[in-house]
Amino acid sequence: MNLARALGSVGGLTLASRILGLVRDSLFARYVGASFASDAFLVAFRLPNMFRALFAEGAFSAAFIPMFNKKVGDKDGGGLPDGIAFAQDVLSVLLPILIVMTVILEVFAWPVTLALSGKFHGVSHDQFAFAVLLSRFTIPYLMFISLVSLLGSILNSLQKFWVNAAAPILLNVTLIVALLAFHNHDPFVTARNQAVAVSVSGLLQLIWLYAACRANGVSIRPRPPRLNADVKRLLALIWPAAAGAGAVQINLVVSTALAAHFLQHGSVTYIYMADRVNQLPLGLIGIGLGTVLLPLISRQLGAGEDKAAMETQNRGMELALLLTLPATVALVLCGGPIVAALFEHGKFDAVDTVNTAQALAAFSVGLPSYILVKVLTPGFYARADTRTPVRYATISMGVNLVLNLALIVPLKHMGPPLATALASTVNTVLLYRALRQRGHFIPDARLRRRAWRLALAALAMGLILWLLQGLLTPYTHGSWPVRTGAMLVLVGAGGLVYAIATFVLGAFTRADLAFLRRRRAA
Repeated sequence: MNLARALGSVGGLTLASRILGLVRDSLFARYVGASFASDAFLVAFRLPNMFRALFAEGAFSAAFIPMFNKKVGDKDGGGLPDGIAFAQDVLSVLLPILIVMTVILEVFAWPVTLALSGKFHGVSHDQFAFAVLLSRFTIPYLMFISLVSLLGSILNSLQKFWVNAAAPILLNVTLIVALLAFHNHDPFVTARNQAVAVSVSGLLQLIWLYAACRANGVSIRPRPPRLNADVKRLLALIWPAAAGAGAVQINLVVSTALAAHFLQHGSVTYIYMADRVNQLPLGLIGIGLGTVLLPLISRQLGAGEDKAAMETQNRGMELALLLTLPATVALVLCGGPIVAALFEHGKFDAVDTVNTAQALAAFSVGLPSYILVKVLTPGFYARADTRTPVRYATISMGVNLVLNLALIVPLKHMGPPLATALASTVNTVLLYRALRQRGHFIPDARLRRRAWRLALAALAMGLILWLLQGLLTPYTHGSWPVRTGAMLVLVGAGGLVYAIATFVLGAFTRADLAFLRRRRAA
């Protein structure tokens, strides 16, 4: 498998989803603004978002894919039918658990919302009841997205990456349609309609993945639970993997709750909007790499190809740095015009833009570490080690809590994002050190030679963007065509400078370009 091509397939669809997500958020900012109504919806949306990241993009696939691949690839076994039988057993146990969990969360939506929001800051009983109502509307999404993660993991194991990568597009399309068709002059009504649309989108994603599995010869149906040895092992692996893969998401939940409790209304929205912009490169690079690397490395290790697995990890790290470093520099230096172009219209004003850009700069400091976690954790999961990542994730969450409490008062809405970024950096350092000590990841000469050159190229790009943003900022407040044009000029200029700098510094060569062309033609 060509890693770059597979990443391009997954990353391209993920990019499309993230762009649609920005359209959705831009419309949300227009119709709801930064207010208690927006904060209430975003708190209700945080739990489904966390489950999506933990299960659809993290824990479930991390535990399920190596076991499924082992069943399918066992030379003494039954191949794909054995893998499907294993998936059937998993569904028979997972579905009842999800139904019970959904009912419990619906019943206890009040304390759940309290835990996620810290009861907000100075709200009335009726306002908090509204936030609880929104949580009840979004909770069914948790069950749908967990079932989607099972079907998506099967398709990823069969190397049908694009089908699963396309599923989140349905979430964004559904919410966009709801905003355009059902927005109201009352932002509370619009927020309520968005909460309903979240669960509708989960059902649509489930239907999409089920149809794709059927089209690829995989048909699984609910049946009486069978808690056999394989399922017990999977369940034992999922929960540690959830904490290990979801440290960033769990940190964001903590940050959101503290911001809702300690800061003024709208602060949760600033942090959320900043995170959404930060998620664009994270979704394109990190999730794409994590999706492709885990099944590939687990298959190589299962076949005894340790050297090939090491090469795959090195090239994954190289791709991550190539794409992440310029994104980090751009978001830190040019957050203001980017946020203005995307969100500053309707109920979202200039003060909201400044506050969101500040939060974005704080988040973006940790962008390399967010993505490198996605690159490093497959090295553990492919070896069925989910305990080590969870240990380090627990340390990271402790660091995040301490830094949140220390920074939230002096830095306000910048405090929680900066705490999350620094905590993720701690997690990355610990993961990297463990893989090095075990001999499971050794940076090769090519990676060591190129890493510092990529950093210099990103800094050169940053200098040009810093000079350009002052000229382009006035155009980020115009009509949509003008805003789009300003962003295209900014991104295009930055990309061109970065590309030239990588060639001049030797971080990317003509031989690499020729190799990619041959791969594309093959």
